[in-house]
Amino acid sequence: MQSPDEQRDASKGSAGSTATTYASTSVMSDFWRAMALLSRVPVFDIDDFRPVIIARSVWCWPLVGLFLAGLALVPAMLVNYLTENTMIFAIVAVASMVLLTGAMHEDGMADCADGFGGGVERSRKLDIMRDSQIGTYGVVALILCLSLRLTLLYTAANIGLAATFLLCTAVMSRAAMPIVMRVLPPARDNGLGKGAGQPGRLPMVIGFIIAIAIVGVLAGITATLAVLLGTIIAIFIVALVARWQIGGQTGDVLGATQLSAELFAGIGFIAVMGGI
Repeated sequence: MQSPDEQRDASKGSAGSTATTYASTSVMSDFWRAMALLSRVPVFDIDDFRPVIIARSVWCWPLVGLFLAGLALVPAMLVNYLTENTMIFAIVAVASMVLLTGAMHEDGMADCADGFGGGVERSRKLDIMRDSQIGTYGVVALILCLSLRLTLLYTAANIGLAATFLLCTAVMSRAAMPIVMRVLPPARDNGLGKGAGQPGRLPMVIGFIIAIAIVGVLAGITATLAVLLGTIIAIFIVALVARWQIGGQTGDVLGATQLSAELFAGIGFIAVMGGI
């Protein structure tokens, strides 16, 4: 299993000055840069991945989540139309998201589980997280996470809110990662956690507001509050455990943040919308 820290060298070029960076980027380049970083969707003419520019692009990470979830819904809804089976719909939707992201978030969760569970010293934990082999802790973590994702989406499909659920959790979970990047220092001197830089307060806040607004429009105030609470709980747990275990964040920790936020946000969504 390849670690997100090994998938991309996000630190191409020198950091440069903030003023120069802001002058040389645009809203659309931010979006496509984020797309290239967070997915396997082909993106062309984006080759500047300096940390300061990646950090600037975090405001549109929730929009990337919205785009990816929208793509994943196409085959899932087609299969659902043909089979009228909500479990098949859930499996195809989750599989599509995994393919679109290159399983980078799942890989991060598995590597964190192996490293945090199998290592004693901080350096050993980091070595295990970078190892391409998957261990028992990682396998168990993936089974539990995928099972919960399928169950939550299946439940949402049975109450007619599958599309809303998938879009909302995809958006909020990608707004969670920049917060962990902001509050935790990089645990390594290289890798995605270091190469992505530390986002400024403004891009981070804008991204979170965008995510909340999208969820509000799609699901209403009650569901938004539940999804927001679940996301905050996930951020707190992952950040607390990562600081305790390795003293900071890595690309794997960011992947675990996204997946944890998706699950906790999904639990909040079903908790308030399941009885409707």
